[in-house]
Amino acid sequence: MANHKSALKRVKQNKKKYLRNKSYRTKFKHAVKQARITINSANEQELIQQLKNAQKAINKIKSKGAIHKNKAARLVSRLSKAVNKKLKETSVS
Repeated sequence: MANHKSALKRVKQNKKKYLRNKSYRTKFKHAVKQARITINSANEQELIQQLKNAQKAINKIKSKGAIHKNKAARLVSRLSKAVNKKLKETSVS
């Protein structure tokens, strides 16, 4: 346990930040999961809407600093790539 006053304060700050970021991460993970589920079984409109929701959640958590900007970019890129692949498959079939 911390002994200095400043260290005690830092422990409190870290705990608050951890709880706040945990909430952001949970919401963002849920949005990404929904988008991935939708890729496997949905129509085009719903698929595009879920992608937009996931991108919005990822960008929001990135702006809060809860995840690294490169991780956010990678996630958006991979989701977009998967959605485009699915849309291409449905339009060709």
